[in-house]
Amino acid sequence: MLELTYPIRLRATKTNTFFTHLVCSACGHVYSKGHVLTVCQQPGCLQPLLAVYDTRRRLNRKYLRHRPASMWRYREMLPMVSDANIVSLGEGFTPMLKATGLSKKSGMFSLFIKDESLNPTGSFKARGLSMAVSRAKELGITSCVIPTAGNAGGAMSAYCAKAGIAAHVFMPTATPDVFKQECRFFGAQLTLVDGSIYDCGQLVRQQASIHGWFDVSTTKEPYRIEGKKTLGYEIAEQLGWILPEVIVYPTGGGTGLIGMWKAFDEMEQLGWIGSQRPRMVAVQSANCAPVVKAFESGATQMTLYPDSFTVANGLRVPKPYADSLILRVLKESKGSAISIEDEAIIGAVKEIAREEGLLVSPEGGAIYQAAKQLLQTGWIQPEERVVLVNTGSGYKYLENLK
Repeated sequence: MLELTYPIRLRATKTNTFFTHLVCSACGHVYSKGHVLTVCQQPGCLQPLLAVYDTRRRLNRKYLRHRPASMWRYREMLPMVSDANIVSLGEGFTPMLKATGLSKKSGMFSLFIKDESLNPTGSFKARGLSMAVSRAKELGITSCVIPTAGNAGGAMSAYCAKAGIAAHVFMPTATPDVFKQECRFFGAQLTLVDGSIYDCGQLVRQQASIHGWFDVSTTKEPYRIEGKKTLGYEIAEQLGWILPEVIVYPTGGGTGLIGMWKAFDEMEQLGWIGSQRPRMVAVQSANCAPVVKAFESGATQMTLYPDSFTVANGLRVPKPYADSLILRVLKESKGSAISIEDEAIIGAVKEIAREEGLLVSPEGGAIYQAAKQLLQTGWIQPEERVVLVNTGSGYKYLENLK
């Protein structure tokens, strides 16, 4: 039985991390890991930064058997310099469930659900925000701010509360009340905005500049990706180090999609997996589908999508900041992008509940509906291993699922 204990006692290494520096995902400029950084500061760039690790320092994956059942089991490949600064609520190593009922009904014979609803605060956002807040603490940051469609705000508020860091959350007024109350309970300062997460982001940028708050918006700092990438490590480990043929992922800001793809490359460099990669599928709401529009047109960047409501709050992102990275992952993986109508999303949530006993988020419903459609077109073959990443708990969305 794995114990959840901190700090983690490592075996095989003299230091706790292989983290060496940060690099711009576009121009390749290198930055020191010891500085407070957001995006690339080279003239005209401003693209996301990525953490780089010294994978020549080999680590045998057998040591994982003695590690805590959390995302921190991959400690060497995470960017914390000191264990003392880790802010954890037990995030990660969520179940990989064989979806037997859905398999029989859909005709996908090897269908899995990676259920992120069991993370702290009920969603996969716990991974990225645990990492971002931990690094903020390590770098001496005292106030964080975030624009959110719901779950990210709650997660940041929780981890900031644990870390003793002030939390400022900007959230669309149309967000279900449970997300608003969650932030308030954790002591965050909540500002409601008439508009989308894009509008919240505009205000966050202004207020962060005025007040000196550290902006942890999606891919506008380097560390949320590092937390989310642990999804990729876990999928590989839980499937016996053989990656599935297809991963279907609900894509708003795209941090997890980018993070998983990064994780696969890192694991190959470590000698943990081979060169085979899954086809990555980005799933969006038909009411807000900038990724799908750009992918279908062959574009390398996205345009601002007309804002409209969707029951899947996390997919209401009119223009992801890391748009070029998302499209790069889809192209490199020979993947796809697909949008789903809200009515079909709600129907899929109900079908999963009846067949598997799981009340998934609307985003989780969207990915199952997308997988069924891709099976019908022949893009997914019945015998292929398919992983659906359910990003959150449906209990937080009951207001939207009426």
